[in-house]
Amino acid sequence: MKFYIIAGEASGDLHASNLMRELKKVDASAQFRCWGGDMMKEQGAELVKHYKELAFMGFTEVLMNLRTILKNIEFCKKDILNFKPDVLILVDYPGFNLRIAEFAKSRPCRDSSFGEKNGLKVFYYISPQIWAWKQSRVHHIKKYVDRMFAILPFEKEFYKQFDYDIDFVGHPLLDALEQRQKTKDSFQDFTRKNNLSDKPIVAILPGSRKQEIEKMLPVMAEISSDFPDYQFVCAGISMHDKNFYSELIGKNDPDAAIGAGIKILFGKTYDLLEQSTAALVTSGTATLETALFGIPEVVCYKGGAISFQIAKCIVKVDYISLVNLIMKKEVVKELIQNEFNKKNLKTELSKLLNDQVYRSKMIDDLSELKKQLGGFGASKKTAELMMKYLS
Repeated sequence: MKFYIIAGEASGDLHASNLMRELKKVDASAQFRCWGGDMMKEQGAELVKHYKELAFMGFTEVLMNLRTILKNIEFCKKDILNFKPDVLILVDYPGFNLRIAEFAKSRPCRDSSFGEKNGLKVFYYISPQIWAWKQSRVHHIKKYVDRMFAILPFEKEFYKQFDYDIDFVGHPLLDALEQRQKTKDSFQDFTRKNNLSDKPIVAILPGSRKQEIEKMLPVMAEISSDFPDYQFVCAGISMHDKNFYSELIGKNDPDAAIGAGIKILFGKTYDLLEQSTAALVTSGTATLETALFGIPEVVCYKGGAISFQIAKCIVKVDYISLVNLIMKKEVVKELIQNEFNKKNLKTELSKLLNDQVYRSKMIDDLSELKKQLGGFGASKKTAELMMKYLS
């Protein structure tokens, strides 16, 4: 079969690549044309556009790049028609993907580009977070998506309220973590390979988009000097160069040496988390990744002032981190907007490192979280269900 897959972010690239691996096991002749990243390309995808060309964060940033986004949408529509896939698989990235879903399902019956009377078959893997905001999108999904494959346990109940049956397949991060257990380095080997000291590690995960890294990293790096018994290591994203990170790390102390003693590791986020004692994490998928490694964390977020005020008016959830949303309580501390500052961040990290009761309680909650996510095999289960529905 011919699969057209659209993933617009780094996490989507990871999960889509694992799905592709499983699809090839049940369909040896599978062909993939994709919007995504290097991991999808490694699985044999013909890559149309890299996600680094698609990542725009916040309301104002989207407006500033609206012309580029609209051009990408029109190009994508034409590319789908030319490729003539058997199925369109959308991975999260709702602002873009829901427009493409509507296009794919709304083609006139006379258009021979698609074989089905009701347009192209559309599957959605990893539900948009419509339970947090824009719940009206559920009607759009019901109309234009043939099947939704959700990865969070509470999403099945959410969609049920709207009389839309979906498949809960478990979280694909668990698959990625299971594969890693076989090749995990010891702490000594990891520090030796990466030229680190033998001090316990505090991981800094400042995000993947340039705009969020610029807001988050300087504050995260600034508190490192307050914890001399620990080494702070930043997880870098390969699409940004080392100088970009180094300049931000030293931004609040121009007289400091470049990097202020903070090591930057590229493409080794999971390796870093495996060896960390605690983590400072920008809100997003990384908060859940960190939690599934069992690493106590502080969740941080600061967006543009206008974007944040708009979000306050429309977001309908009590927490911003997936960890707290899934557990339905505050497991990890969230420092949002004005609360995200050096003083608060230092206080919360100190609790993670020095308050053993607080730390142990968080670790226990993170273990319970892992149980609630449905176990291993999400990618395999999703691939098998997709082939079943297609046949």
